[in-house]
Amino acid sequence: MLYQIKSSKSFAAIERDLQESAVRQKFGVVAIHDLQHTLKKKGVDLAMECRVYEVCNPVQAKKVLDADGAISTALPCRISVYGGSEKGYTLATMRPTEIMKAFANPEIEPVAREVEKVILQMMQDAAAG
Repeated sequence: MLYQIKSSKSFAAIERDLQESAVRQKFGVVAIHDLQHTLKKKGVDLAMECRVYEVCNPVQAKKVLDADGAISTALPCRISVYGGSEKGYTLATMRPTEIMKAFANPEIEPVAREVEKVILQMMQDAAAG
């Protein structure tokens, strides 16, 4: 269910390359959640850097939402980047094909496969040295 890939690139380079790949793949970065910063504002220190990128392709999102409005609970797709410069970083996502199984609707399977393929490519583009 979980897909992970390691990278020795800097956090800034991973972020830049992830956003560039998203544009090439016709996905948008809808939001970025900096969990280290958010927790620090709440008085909790998180040693590792951790950001979650919410990504979406509006055409694909409409297809699955038209099939089942409840799928909105699983959108947008998320890519997490976490770790530290000494040990490198990990990019991780929950596979859309696995998440969509919860909705038991065969109509959305092809869309989930296509979205997963693109998200994994975006992650590989971002992680590649």
